Amino acid sequence: MTVIRSEEEQHNEWNGEITKQNTESFRKERPRERRFSTSEGTLMNIKKFEKNLQNQLDRQALDGATSGWMEENVSQAIYNGGNEIKLPKMSLQGLGSYDRDAGYSGGAVTYSYETFALTQDRGRRFRIDAIDVDESGFGLAAANVAAEFQRTQVIPEIDAYRYSKLAAAAEIKDTYTPDKATVMSSLLAQLGEVRDITGDEGDVVIVMSRPVYDKLMLSGEISYAVESTQFKQGELEFTVKSINGVPVIPVPSARMKSEYDFKTDSAGGFAAKSSAKDINWII
Repeated sequence: MTVIRSEEEQHNEWNGEITKQNTESFRKERPRERRFSTSEGTLMNIKKFEKNLQNQLDRQALDGATSGWMEENVSQAIYNGGNEIKLPKMSLQGLGSYDRDAGYSGGAVTYSYETFALTQDRGRRFRIDAIDVDESGFGLAAANVAAEFQRTQVIPEIDAYRYSKLAAAAEIKDTYTPDKATVMSSLLAQLGEVRDITGDEGDVVIVMSRPVYDKLMLSGEISYAVESTQFKQGELEFTVKSINGVPVIPVPSARMKSEYDFKTDSAGGFAAKSSAKDINWII
């Protein structure tokens, strides 16, 4: 989450900064309430700008994160504020025998929501000084700051958090040192195990650490198993490599660790823990 300024702070910066430089008599002649009341149009523009900027930042996160494809079903989630989110789950009964008199066996559909606790509440506020940027240039400056912060800080942390949690849920037990001579066969063996559970029609994606991905591309076995395919993420559609029809998404290795420390000090950010292990790939 990126917060540039609150509405009141931006309003003060644009319309109230002059009070720091004016005399006491000037402040008495033009009270603060009066100056605020004459700027309703500016406040409305601020609100519109904030909404548009937030929409752009959300789209940037979806398109820019290597894990953005995980958000495709976000519309099914229920979030009403607080630290909980509800995700749907459905269960069905299997086939039953048909009876000529009674007809089909009755069945039940169980559709419910499972509640999960949100574990991260993170953000950052930046100040943009009116001395450096006038009112007409504030929008551009704020957008540039937010976009750069999103690209260099927010998106990498989102990816790192998601992949580390997936790795923990998978309970990684195998240790493998990638080698271009064996990486393809090792990956295909694990992909086969997953396909045995999901079936060939299930949606499967492989996310892979970039150094391992590069070894895969240099593998002598690549020619018969790897081809190009179209992959859609958010509003973007781009060409990626696939193995037996399964997209392979390369991820910077700094985001593919088993454990991270999401810092709470003034500097913020995140870093892999000393006990963290490298993640080769997640299927």
